[in-house]
Amino acid sequence: FYRITGKGKPVVLIHGFGEDGNIWDKQVDFLQNQFQLIVPDLPGSGKSGVISSQSAVGMEEYAEIIKAILVEEKIEKSTMLGHSLGGYITLAFAEKYPDMLSSFGLVHSTAFADSEEKKAARLKSIEFIKKYGAYDFLRTTIPGLFSKQWSQDHLPEIETLVEKGKNFSSEALIQYYQAMINRPDRTAVLKNFSKPILFIIGEQDNAVPFAQSMQQCYLPVQSHIHILRNSAHMGMLEETAATNNFLLGFLQ
Repeated sequence: FYRITGKGKPVVLIHGFGEDGNIWDKQVDFLQNQFQLIVPDLPGSGKSGVISSQSAVGMEEYAEIIKAILVEEKIEKSTMLGHSLGGYITLAFAEKYPDMLSSFGLVHSTAFADSEEKKAARLKSIEFIKKYGAYDFLRTTIPGLFSKQWSQDHLPEIETLVEKGKNFSSEALIQYYQAMINRPDRTAVLKNFSKPILFIIGEQDNAVPFAQSMQQCYLPVQSHIHILRNSAHMGMLEETAATNNFLLGFLQ
């Protein structure tokens, strides 16, 4: 499932882990008068069924699905913006189809592969999901994606996101985690891509630590770097106005 809204230069918005395309709603409202926005639900999220596969599903397979949407809609070139897991998919797409991109952006995401410590943590998460299910897992992890102050001030919004966790299957979340564990380092994509690359970074982000985010910013030929000082991993919600303006400036 995907939705298309607005007219103008095509922009693909790819959501992250434990989310669906609606995570971008505030950005869609802000940008739709100037751009054509393509907003998919990744397989296993929102209204999209999970990929049934006996073999491992990687970022490359998700990237092929994004490409299929663009081919279906006769979109030859777009800007692609990926949040977290969506950024990993964007990088896989940029590696294989750079000519289909006029630019791309990583929103709270990284081109570095998982460290061994991070892989071990993800494997523990998979075991938790197998034992307790997707909803209980997301209920324990979603609040930690936000800064402490924002969490205290926006409990109803966090609860709404948590309740969406009931729509996820364990199979889908495990598939995402395995794809994240297996993904390669893609810093070469940042070095080799000749067009603009956007980085939106949360200073308080624990999922993609600030220092690691900054380490990748010097690699592209042309970097557009924006730091959200009061955000953790969810700047689209935590600092909506700043995020929207960063996106608009980059897209223009």
